[in-house]
Amino acid sequence: MTPRCAVLDDYQGVARSLADWSPLDGRVDVRTLRRPFASEDEVVEAIGDCEIVVAMRERTPFPASLLARLPRLRLLITSGMRNAAIDLAAAARHGVTVCGTASNTEPPVELTWALILGLARSVATESAAMRAGGPWQSTLGADLYGRRLGLLGLGKIGARVARVGLAFGMDVVAWSRNLTAERAAEVGVRAAASKEELLETSDFVSVHLVLGDRTRGLIGAPELARMRRTAYLVNTSRAAIVDQSALLDALREERIAGAGLDVFAQEPLPADHPLRTLPNVLALPHLGYVTRRNYEGYFQQAVEDIVAFLEGKPVRELG
Repeated sequence: MTPRCAVLDDYQGVARSLADWSPLDGRVDVRTLRRPFASEDEVVEAIGDCEIVVAMRERTPFPASLLARLPRLRLLITSGMRNAAIDLAAAARHGVTVCGTASNTEPPVELTWALILGLARSVATESAAMRAGGPWQSTLGADLYGRRLGLLGLGKIGARVARVGLAFGMDVVAWSRNLTAERAAEVGVRAAASKEELLETSDFVSVHLVLGDRTRGLIGAPELARMRRTAYLVNTSRAAIVDQSALLDALREERIAGAGLDVFAQEPLPADHPLRTLPNVLALPHLGYVTRRNYEGYFQQAVEDIVAFLEGKPVRELG
């Protein structure tokens, strides 16, 4: 019997056009699913007959409870080489091989700057006014030159964001628990003495940390209270790093100038969620990694992962 493969969360309907799937012709029955699932039951109903699943990032979680309900599953592929939404230990217990693909770091860097610039110059507000025939100029832009950019995290993405900030003439500082002065100097920035110093002195704070036990809820009400009223918070990393309730309160009460957000505790974000309508929020539907080049790499390497698995020599395994 021909094994079945489901490509999940293909929101834009591009998975089959951005890669050469012909190596699977006659070997695998491939289908694509475009809409997100509302429940674990929906996932089981949609892919319970599949031996192979291609997941897009963390859009559909695969906890132990779901993996136990997918007895036919043998190969699970995720875009990227890290996926916190997959229980790797449970996958191993159920005999599921988990593989990944490469992922470019440039797209989330570029989107970070789209958010920073959009906030600084009120791009969405002014564009909406232009389209609606509203007032000609209603806002004053926030300068980047000479202002401080505080980066929480200075890994591959954070370092690239830092270099762009320096090109804008910003004073760039960074902090993470393991950041050394030497590492910061390599990037051309200064290591903040503490998280508190960074929050208290930065005009823009951008989050570039990996979500884990030490970073979950790292920015809560006390940390947001340290930020300047004129400061902006940008998060293109993971929503859970910032306490969502505390952030909502800070934005509603205008205790910070605004936030640029590409990640949310629940995705897709409910239609009636206040983050969709707060005037000091620039929100995007998790587009950080959503570019043609990334998708071409994801899907082409997913095909390669499937072929390698069928030939008994899986590559790019996670774990």
